Amino acid sequence: MLAELKPILNKKVAFYNNRGFIDNDPISIPHRFSKKEDIEISGFLSATLAWGNRKSIINSAKTLMLYMDNAPYDFIQNFREADLRIFESFAHRTFNGDDCVTFLWSLKHIYEKYGGLENAFSGEDPRQRIIQFRKKFFEKTHLQRTLKHVSDPGKNSAAKRINMFLRWMVRKDGQGVDFGVWESISASNLMCPLDIHSGRTARKLGLLQRKPNDWKAVEELTANLKILDPDDPVKYDYALFGIGVHEKLSSRL
Repeated sequence: MLAELKPILNKKVAFYNNRGFIDNDPISIPHRFSKKEDIEISGFLSATLAWGNRKSIINSAKTLMLYMDNAPYDFIQNFREADLRIFESFAHRTFNGDDCVTFLWSLKHIYEKYGGLENAFSGEDPRQRIIQFRKKFFEKTHLQRTLKHVSDPGKNSAAKRINMFLRWMVRKDGQGVDFGVWESISASNLMCPLDIHSGRTARKLGLLQRKPNDWKAVEELTANLKILDPDDPVKYDYALFGIGVHEKLSSRL
C-alpha cells in the first residue's frame, strides 16, 4: 500500500510545498528576515504561538516582532528590564505577557550560554533533543505556568509546534518555504509534526494506527514516512496537512 501512496503523496507535496503556501501560514513571519538568528528567533516565537486561527497566530507574531523593533536577535542580545514592559500586556490564547517575558529571558540565556538555538537543540535522538532543549530553556528562573508552552515528549507530548519549527530550520529543498539554515541536524532525523489535520489524513491513508496524537504516534507516523523517503520523511507534512485542511478525503485518494 505504501508503494501505491508514494507517487500520490509526492504529487501533493509538490502542490503544497511552494511559496504560495507562505503568506497564510505562521512561517511567513521568519520569512521577513534574512539573518539566521533573526529567522530562528522569530520562527521559534511564531511556532510557539501556532495554535488556533492562523490569521490570529500571524497577527500575534507580528505584534511580537513589532515590540522587538523588527530586529529580534538584536533585541534578545541587548534588551534591559525596562524594555520588557510593553510585553506585559501581550496575550495569545493562554500565552500571556508573563509567559512572553519569561520566553525572552530564556532566549537571552540560550544565546549567552549555548551560542544560539541550533546549539541548544544538539543531539542525535529526536526525542532527547527536545527534552534536553526544554531543560536548557528553563534553566533560569521561570514561571511554573510557562512550562506548558514548550512541549515535553518525555511526557509523551507530540511536540507538534517544536517539530514544525525544526522542520522550518532544517529542511533545505530549494522550494523556498523551509529555510535550511541549520546544518547540525539532518532532514532524515526530523520527526513529522502531528496535529488533528495531519493525524486524520494519516489514519485514513493507513500511515498511522495509533489513536491519540502523542509522541508514540509521531514515531509510528515518521517511521512509515521514512519508508517513502528515508532522506526527507517530513516533506510529507505538506501533503498530510494540506489534504487535511483543504481537501475532502475518503479512505483512498
